[in-house]
Amino acid sequence: MYIFGMESSCDETSAAVIHADEAGNLTIRSNIVASQVDVHRLYGGVVPEIASRAHVEAVSRITREALDTAGITVADLDCVAVTANPGLIGALLVGVNFAKSFAYANKIPLVAVNHIHAHVGAAYLTHQGLKAPYIALVVSGGHTQFYRVDTDTKYTEIGGTRDDAAGESFDKVGRVIGMPYPGGAALDKLAYEGNPKAYALPSPALAGDSPDFSFSGIKTAALNLINGASQRGEQINAADMAASYTDTIVKGIVKQTEKVLISTGTKVLVMAGGVAANSHLRRALQGLCDKHKVTLVVPPISLCGDNGAMVAAAGYFAFMDGERAGTDLNASAYD
Repeated sequence: MYIFGMESSCDETSAAVIHADEAGNLTIRSNIVASQVDVHRLYGGVVPEIASRAHVEAVSRITREALDTAGITVADLDCVAVTANPGLIGALLVGVNFAKSFAYANKIPLVAVNHIHAHVGAAYLTHQGLKAPYIALVVSGGHTQFYRVDTDTKYTEIGGTRDDAAGESFDKVGRVIGMPYPGGAALDKLAYEGNPKAYALPSPALAGDSPDFSFSGIKTAALNLINGASQRGEQINAADMAASYTDTIVKGIVKQTEKVLISTGTKVLVMAGGVAANSHLRRALQGLCDKHKVTLVVPPISLCGDNGAMVAAAGYFAFMDGERAGTDLNASAYD
């Protein structure tokens, strides 16, 4: 069967087609992404209204391209999956309304997908043996949460950030020290050039048995250091700040992940989301999982960011579980 996936929750418009064989193995047939990075770079971050308009301009074109690249026609599709929540409401509405119209006009079943579940779904596209139950860590620009995944469609949050997300925290500090948008990716590279012990920063890992995070403290501390130096006529060493900031966040995430591994006894950890592309975090979590004899599953970097293939993967499991959405489907900014 063929599943069409539509993603428009933030600043990437993406349409994809995946194929599921009788054994449930998923293969990407196309995954078209229309990025808005160059547009939003002018403003140092995503401008919601501009993002929504760019989705409108791209959505029809990339849908045709996804079908052509996959070598199929609309008549071959068995399901249309679309990100319905969470995200920027204007951006989500573009994808949801397009998908509803596309599915209704062509008499194809429609499935609504949670954006966070979609990120985890990306792991199934390259790790065919992945089976629930397992623990998922979703680390992105808007989310940093732990989930107990009991089945391929049943997620229970067991911990996460109480304020900012890791990705937003990386981007903000990266921008302040002069990194091009998106700051997180540039910060990852610059961190290799600096001293991770140059600046003392508070850990985002909350104390106690809770695996929760708070990234507002470390972000504020870094900004105060940078602004304080500027007021004294001094200049922060950007590489040292990148290294110290990255090292502190990575150690905080590893600390809370270890709590979850021990308390749940899981043997499989899936890490997904845009920040899952961070090379420092990937290496540190691999070391942690090796220590506890846990299998770490991480999608390739090409599937860590927002994309339609991950939506189609999550949509496949929802479809097989009997979920369907009607023409009354609406978008929601919340999880």
